[in-house]
Amino acid sequence: MRFDARTTLAHRAPYRSKTGTVSEVLGLPDAIKVALFDLDGVLTTTAVLHRTAWGEAFDAFLSKRSTDGSGQPNEDYRPFTEQDYLDYVDGRPRADGVRNFLASRNVTVDDATADAIGEGKNNRFTALLQRDGVTPYPGSVRYLQAASDAGLGIAVVTSSKNGAAVLDAADLSKFIRVRVDGIEVARRGLPGKPAPDSYLLGAELMGVPAAQAAVFEDALSGIESGVAGKFGYVVGIDRVGGTQAASMTAAGADVVVTDLDQLLEGES
Repeated sequence: MRFDARTTLAHRAPYRSKTGTVSEVLGLPDAIKVALFDLDGVLTTTAVLHRTAWGEAFDAFLSKRSTDGSGQPNEDYRPFTEQDYLDYVDGRPRADGVRNFLASRNVTVDDATADAIGEGKNNRFTALLQRDGVTPYPGSVRYLQAASDAGLGIAVVTSSKNGAAVLDAADLSKFIRVRVDGIEVARRGLPGKPAPDSYLLGAELMGVPAAQAAVFEDALSGIESGVAGKFGYVVGIDRVGGTQAASMTAAGADVVVTDLDQLLEGES
């Protein structure tokens, strides 16, 4: 999905809805003209599906290595955990996630094996998606609607190669002017998060400099991406029971919430 927003977004005065400016309505600086949202865990509950699919793929691989006589000592083959997902996989391109996690277990594999693990994860994710469907966070839907009503440009920047399918299934495509997903990142040869390149591309396609765009992320790698790109505002969304707020703040988030509607005027 492409949208050239240069003539409509780049030189506007601070947005004002029926009740106030961007800062008053959306909890963002008035200089912000574009919102760049991560997808899984920010707009939709699909982070849970990704975490489950990764766990199944890694556990199958590690279990096989621990019993067939190859690889490292057995104590390295602990089950994949939620903390592993947050530390090594969340928000990153699929290939990077595979190598980051396996490196944490002192496991080295060739490219073909890494690709096979990643493909197995994607097959599991697709099956879970078809079985369970996609649910957007209600607070995120309210925020998207408010941002749209306020005239903010809206883009999605995700490492997932399933971005289009997830947005359509969640009925969120109607809000999105630009989508930068894992397919586009790979096509352009861009480094994944925590490098800022995918978010910088999103801002470029929306026709604004990074300073006029806000990044919304639930992953530390994504927050680091927003900070590295010198974006105008970085919002952390802590979906893990408030346990990541301190880490997100330390990584450079300007504000951390547990749900996007906490940023809305009149919400708490």
